[in-house]
Amino acid sequence: MTKHMTGTRKEWLAARERPRGVVHLALIAMFVTVAASSAAPTIVQAAQEKPAMQTATPKPSRSGHAAVDGVNYYYAVYGTGEPLLLLHGGLGQIEMFGPNLTKLAQSRQVIGVDLQGHGRTSLGNREISLVDMGNDMAGVLKELRYDKVDVLGYSMGGGVAFQFAAQHPEMVRRLALVSAGYSQDGFYPEMLPQQAAVGAAMLEQMKGTPMYKSYVAIAPHPEEFPKLLDQMGAYMRKSYDWSADVKKLTMPVMLIFGDSDMYRPEHIVKFYQLLGGGLKDAGWQREHMSQNRLAILPNLTHYEMGLAPQLVDTALPFLNGQGRAKSWDEQVSGK
Repeated sequence: MTKHMTGTRKEWLAARERPRGVVHLALIAMFVTVAASSAAPTIVQAAQEKPAMQTATPKPSRSGHAAVDGVNYYYAVYGTGEPLLLLHGGLGQIEMFGPNLTKLAQSRQVIGVDLQGHGRTSLGNREISLVDMGNDMAGVLKELRYDKVDVLGYSMGGGVAFQFAAQHPEMVRRLALVSAGYSQDGFYPEMLPQQAAVGAAMLEQMKGTPMYKSYVAIAPHPEEFPKLLDQMGAYMRKSYDWSADVKKLTMPVMLIFGDSDMYRPEHIVKFYQLLGGGLKDAGWQREHMSQNRLAILPNLTHYEMGLAPQLVDTALPFLNGQGRAKSWDEQVSGK
């Protein structure tokens, strides 16, 4: 999102005055795995404030487009260091990470990509598919001459990151999935009808939101926003289960969720177990320790994760392969 999209108190008050069902629909696509929310006024306020926070994002050192399988993906590269592919949430774009993008670029070469139909990437004639977009990321990286990268994907971008890593594990060193599940039944059941309602009929309700404003400010075809809503809705109405693909994630994986996320805690734990974690005590010498990690961040909802400072503080040490704290045995032995 750009600095031209600063929210106002007037817009926030207008959002509060909408019928609750309309507020739900207006926020449905905010940061989703392409998913919806039951939104409170505080979330509406946060949504309106978010564009102002994003003015701190750095300028890319290079940017452009990479055409892959009929989609002309926009990319931007920030900072220097080990390469990190950064994938945004639904109806967002690279800049939706705000200050976290700046923080990551201080020590990493961040490769941001606007996903199909989002930001500066045209929707094209293909249906929205996280599986296909995951495969496309390999093509984008190859065109940019990256052989292997770390990946951090949030919400919808987490689903794309999952599929990229499952289909091209040789290209992923470490993978951080933020507020992203492996199957549709991970959502709270009351959210499914809200997801199913996403479509072009929401256009007028969306016009006061930062999702719409940021889209029309930079999209190559702003008039396609209703078509994007229809495509997103069509995707969300399809059931999916990627549990069989979890075993394809052979690289170290970190799952990061908020303690008040849109995913059921049972789903989060099952995801970690499918990765081989949480099945037994790790042992006092860590002899049964999984290579994978699970982090549940306190006092965070799904919709705040992309901007939360705790996200980078949690993900970056893992992505950097940094060591752990000393064990009691090591401390006593003076190791």
